[in-house]
Amino acid sequence: MAALTPRTPSTAGEGPMSYAIFQLARAHRARASAMLREMELHPGQELLLMQLLDRDGQTQSELLESVGLDHSTVSKSLRRMQDAGLLVREPAAHDRRVMVVHLTDKGRALREPLADMWRSLEETSARDLSAQEAEAFVRIAYVIADAINSSAAPREESE
Repeated sequence: MAALTPRTPSTAGEGPMSYAIFQLARAHRARASAMLREMELHPGQELLLMQLLDRDGQTQSELLESVGLDHSTVSKSLRRMQDAGLLVREPAAHDRRVMVVHLTDKGRALREPLADMWRSLEETSARDLSAQEAEAFVRIAYVIADAINSSAAPREESE
Protein backbone atom coordinates (compact mmCIF):
# COMPACT_ATOMS: atom_id res chain seq x y z
CA MET A 1 0.00 0.00 0.00
CA ALA A 2 1.41 3.40 -0.99
CA ALA A 3 2.03 6.01 1.67
CA LEU A 4 -0.40 8.89 1.70
CA THR A 5 0.79 12.34 0.72
CA PRO A 6 1.14 14.27 3.97
CA ARG A 7 -1.14 17.22 4.57
CA THR A 8 0.63 20.51 4.01
CA PRO A 9 0.84 22.39 7.32
CA SER A 10 -1.03 25.69 7.29
CA THR A 11 2.20 27.61 7.84
CA ALA A 12 3.50 26.18 4.54
CA GLY A 13 0.27 27.10 2.73
CA GLU A 14 1.97 29.97 0.91
CA GLY A 15 4.68 27.60 -0.32
CA PRO A 16 3.04 24.37 -1.48
CA MET A 17 5.68 23.76 -4.16
CA SER A 18 8.50 24.28 -1.66
CA TYR A 19 6.84 21.90 0.80
CA ALA A 20 6.39 19.31 -1.96
CA ILE A 21 10.08 19.65 -2.88
CA PHE A 22 10.99 19.10 0.78
CA GLN A 23 8.81 15.96 0.95
CA LEU A 24 10.23 14.66 -2.33
CA ALA A 25 13.84 15.25 -1.29
CA ARG A 26 13.24 13.56 2.07
CA ALA A 27 11.60 10.48 0.50
CA HIS A 28 14.26 10.21 -2.23
CA ARG A 29 17.11 10.57 0.24
CA ALA A 30 15.61 7.94 2.57
CA ARG A 31 15.28 5.42 -0.27
CA ALA A 32 18.75 6.17 -1.62
CA SER A 33 20.22 5.91 1.90
CA ALA A 34 18.70 2.46 2.37
CA MET A 35 20.14 1.32 -0.95
CA LEU A 36 23.56 2.77 -0.09
CA ARG A 37 23.57 0.99 3.27
CA GLU A 38 23.24 -2.29 1.38
CA MET A 39 26.53 -1.37 -0.35
CA GLU A 40 28.06 -0.30 2.98
CA LEU A 41 28.18 3.34 1.87
CA HIS A 42 27.01 6.49 3.62
CA PRO A 43 24.89 9.10 1.80
CA GLY A 44 27.10 11.42 -0.22
CA GLN A 45 29.89 8.90 -0.63
CA GLU A 46 28.32 7.70 -3.86
CA LEU A 47 28.63 11.23 -5.28
CA LEU A 48 32.36 11.28 -4.53
CA LEU A 49 32.78 7.79 -5.98
CA MET A 50 30.94 8.74 -9.17
CA GLN A 51 33.20 11.79 -9.62
CA LEU A 52 36.29 9.63 -9.11
CA LEU A 53 34.97 6.92 -11.41
CA ASP A 54 34.67 9.57 -14.13
CA ARG A 55 38.09 11.06 -13.38
CA ASP A 56 40.37 9.34 -10.91
CA GLY A 57 43.19 11.29 -9.30
CA GLN A 58 41.32 14.47 -8.43
CA THR A 59 42.40 16.74 -5.62
CA GLN A 60 40.20 17.07 -2.56
CA SER A 61 39.47 20.65 -3.65
CA GLU A 62 38.28 19.49 -7.07
CA LEU A 63 36.02 16.90 -5.46
CA LEU A 64 34.69 19.50 -3.05
CA GLU A 65 33.78 21.78 -5.95
CA SER A 66 32.24 19.02 -8.07
CA VAL A 67 29.86 17.70 -5.41
CA GLY A 68 28.97 21.04 -3.83
CA LEU A 69 29.41 19.89 -0.24
CA ASP A 70 31.29 21.67 2.52
CA HIS A 71 34.93 20.93 3.30
CA SER A 72 34.33 19.11 6.59
CA THR A 73 31.69 16.82 5.05
CA VAL A 74 33.94 15.86 2.13
CA SER A 75 36.97 15.40 4.37
CA LYS A 76 35.02 13.14 6.76
CA SER A 77 33.56 11.13 3.87
CA LEU A 78 36.96 10.66 2.24
CA ARG A 79 38.47 9.54 5.56
CA ARG A 80 35.68 6.97 6.03
CA MET A 81 36.07 5.79 2.45
CA GLN A 82 39.84 5.46 2.90
CA ASP A 83 39.30 3.47 6.10
CA ALA A 84 36.92 1.21 4.14
CA GLY A 85 39.60 0.61 1.50
CA LEU A 86 37.75 2.40 -1.32
CA LEU A 87 40.37 5.06 -1.99
CA VAL A 88 43.77 6.39 -1.04
CA ARG A 89 44.84 10.00 -0.52
CA GLU A 90 48.39 11.09 -1.15
CA PRO A 91 50.21 14.41 -1.36
CA ALA A 92 50.45 15.90 -4.86
CA ALA A 93 53.88 15.90 -6.47
CA HIS A 94 53.68 19.62 -7.23
CA ASP A 95 52.56 20.64 -3.70
CA ARG A 96 52.74 18.34 -0.68
CA ARG A 97 49.90 20.32 1.00
CA VAL A 98 47.47 19.28 -1.77
CA MET A 99 45.91 15.83 -1.38
CA VAL A 100 45.15 13.77 -4.50
CA VAL A 101 42.47 11.09 -4.26
CA HIS A 102 42.74 7.76 -6.12
CA LEU A 103 40.31 4.86 -6.15
CA THR A 104 41.45 1.42 -5.12
CA ASP A 105 40.34 -1.72 -6.93
CA LYS A 106 37.61 -2.06 -4.28
CA GLY A 107 36.39 1.46 -5.06
CA ARG A 108 36.47 0.89 -8.83
CA ALA A 109 34.47 -2.31 -8.33
CA LEU A 110 31.51 -0.19 -7.19
CA ARG A 111 30.94 1.26 -10.69
CA GLU A 112 28.27 -1.27 -11.70
CA PRO A 113 26.57 -1.54 -8.29
CA LEU A 114 26.27 2.26 -8.21
CA ALA A 115 24.92 2.39 -11.75
CA ASP A 116 22.41 -0.36 -10.83
CA MET A 117 21.39 1.56 -7.71
CA TRP A 118 20.74 4.80 -9.64
CA ARG A 119 18.87 2.88 -12.34
CA SER A 120 16.65 1.22 -9.72
CA LEU A 121 16.06 4.50 -7.90
CA GLU A 122 15.15 6.16 -11.21
CA GLU A 123 12.70 3.37 -12.08
CA THR A 124 11.06 3.64 -8.66
CA SER A 125 10.92 7.43 -8.81
CA ALA A 126 9.44 7.60 -12.31
CA ARG A 127 7.22 4.52 -11.99
CA ASP A 128 3.95 6.45 -12.32
CA LEU A 129 5.19 9.04 -14.83
CA SER A 130 5.15 8.95 -18.60
CA ALA A 131 8.46 9.44 -20.39
CA GLN A 132 7.38 12.99 -21.26
CA GLU A 133 6.46 13.76 -17.65
CA ALA A 134 9.79 12.42 -16.42
CA GLU A 135 11.68 14.55 -18.97
CA ALA A 136 9.62 17.62 -18.02
CA PHE A 137 10.26 16.99 -14.34
CA VAL A 138 14.03 16.87 -14.88
CA ARG A 139 13.94 20.13 -16.86
CA ILE A 140 11.77 21.84 -14.26
CA ALA A 141 13.87 20.56 -11.35
CA TYR A 142 17.00 22.09 -12.90
CA VAL A 143 15.19 25.38 -13.56
CA ILE A 144 14.15 25.49 -9.90
CA ALA A 145 17.65 24.57 -8.70
CA ASP A 146 19.18 27.28 -10.90
CA ALA A 147 16.69 29.85 -9.56
CA ILE A 148 17.48 28.93 -5.97
CA ASN A 149 21.24 28.86 -6.55
CA SER A 150 21.27 32.19 -8.37
CA SER A 151 19.14 34.08 -5.89
CA ALA A 152 20.93 36.41 -3.55
CA ALA A 153 21.06 35.42 0.09
CA PRO A 154 18.56 37.44 2.13
CA ARG A 155 20.11 40.58 3.53
CA GLU A 156 20.14 41.09 7.23
CA GLU A 157 18.24 44.19 8.19
CA SER A 158 20.29 47.02 9.62
CA GLU A 159 19.63 47.79 13.23
